Amino acid sequence: MQRGLLLLTLLSFLVLCFKTGYGQPGTSTASGKKWWKEAIVYQVYPRSFQDSDGDGIGDLKGLLSRLDYLKSLGITAVWLNPIYSSPNDDNGYDVSDYRNIMKDFGTMADFDALLKGLHDRGIKLVMDLVVNHSSDEHEWFKQSRSSRTSPYRDYYHWWNAENGKPPYRYSLFDVAHDAWKYDSLTNAYYLHYFSQKQPDLKWENPKLRQEVYDIMRFWAEKGIDGFRLDAFQFVAKDTTYPAFPEGFEKSFVQYYAMQGNLHGYLQEMNKEVLSKYNVMSVAEGAGNSFTDAHNLVDENRRELNMAYAFEGVDIAKPAGYSLLHFKEVFSRWDSAFARSGWLSVFLANHDQARMVSRFGNDSPKFREASSKLLNTFILTMRGTPYCYNGDELGMTNAGFEKIDDFRDVQTLNEYRHVKNTGGDVQALFRRLQATSRDNGRTPFQWDSSANAGFTTGKPWIKTAANYRRINAASQEADPNSCLNYFRRLVQLRKENTDVLVYGNYTLLDKTNPAVYAYTRKDEGQTMLIVLNFSSANAQTRPGLNLSRAKLLLSNYKEAPLVGKEKTTLILKPYQAAVYKL
Repeated sequence: MQRGLLLLTLLSFLVLCFKTGYGQPGTSTASGKKWWKEAIVYQVYPRSFQDSDGDGIGDLKGLLSRLDYLKSLGITAVWLNPIYSSPNDDNGYDVSDYRNIMKDFGTMADFDALLKGLHDRGIKLVMDLVVNHSSDEHEWFKQSRSSRTSPYRDYYHWWNAENGKPPYRYSLFDVAHDAWKYDSLTNAYYLHYFSQKQPDLKWENPKLRQEVYDIMRFWAEKGIDGFRLDAFQFVAKDTTYPAFPEGFEKSFVQYYAMQGNLHGYLQEMNKEVLSKYNVMSVAEGAGNSFTDAHNLVDENRRELNMAYAFEGVDIAKPAGYSLLHFKEVFSRWDSAFARSGWLSVFLANHDQARMVSRFGNDSPKFREASSKLLNTFILTMRGTPYCYNGDELGMTNAGFEKIDDFRDVQTLNEYRHVKNTGGDVQALFRRLQATSRDNGRTPFQWDSSANAGFTTGKPWIKTAANYRRINAASQEADPNSCLNYFRRLVQLRKENTDVLVYGNYTLLDKTNPAVYAYTRKDEGQTMLIVLNFSSANAQTRPGLNLSRAKLLLSNYKEAPLVGKEKTTLILKPYQAAVYKL
């Protein structure tokens, strides 16, 4: 009797495993389903989203006034760029007080109202946590540089000048790209991988780590829903500061990322903070290999929830890119995480120029179609989609015509560096027009009124000149607009969670240079996604079975043409289509 009951129980378990896909690559299990896997994340750059008081700077009250717009998109989470107190050398990524709000953005009461407003609308809030470095105006650093015997001295990386100049380290933002800054107060150098006003925190010091965990608890207790760990792959360092080989800066991530005891720090953070709250966690950067990335996000390691890998977003270049390379990169990353771990999927953020200008075609003829196509890709891939504010409208690069239009510290210091060293300033400026981070930071284009409805004052950075043609108000009334297509895409993903979030991904027509085609498949359901990344008509190669295909969504009014044998599709320029097979 007991043996029969045991066999019946085992059989029932095996049937359940089959139904839920347990153990099958890329399929979901009841225990594997998480809110952050199913989230559709919308990144808000608060400085440029909505100004409420006419000072030209977006703020929390402005964002609060636009929450109904966010809800209308259907998104389920907001990632908010830093809003902490900051002297704003790097637009808030230089934090001077982690427990207060930057005056430009408002007050803690404004934040509390924003958090409640989001939660009331069913939208979660993910905060940007910047703890690879702080501002040089943070009290920790003020104390650290005051004396070599300060209890805060070991919160940062110092090299005493009597030991000679420290081994060269490359700085991404410094005018001379030198990451060691001499400070005469204590006759020593401090380390800064970014701006000289962003000294790197010393994670090797357990007291510093406890300070960070206390900060995280402060925000988690307020009720936020997650942390995005900025530049976190760089926090651990070899504090013997060995010399690196000449030219290392050309592949600095190899020498900077995933060093020392970084995984130990993350496991400690998980134990002390992340595991005690219902918060998600994502690291900016995923190291140098799939092993690095898996070590960040494999559930049994108890570190983070998902990785934010850059290989895909780095494909786009001013001279163009190969779709074959694009397909290979995204397919390879999906394959590496098909059985365990989780990825984010994105093509744009505040550190990139505009998505449609980089990956699509921002000419008036093709901007709308290619913008819709790119959003179709993001919202039909496996992984958590991250959508950047303005990309749902097809906002483009700014079209700045002089260096004075730019505000980004990285852009301006690179320009000064080339000018100071006698380089080709004009060539650099042309590159900056296409690639500068400021292209993605211009004011959100709400309507055709002055300053695109962003502010009644002078905006902190110029509004893109095309805002009268590209804005949310004009797209609201157009059922075929980029905005309304984005809403339909979001709804499609939410209505097909099992297949579009958790289902298998299979690349089709691998060598087609113009068309990206793939299926998403879950138990009993298959979707086909076809994307023409070219400005000409393109055809899929024979092999598709379209006999029972049902068109669910297309970015054109007309469906793609189906070949006579019902095994091929002919797509218009930048046409995207989603089918149920």
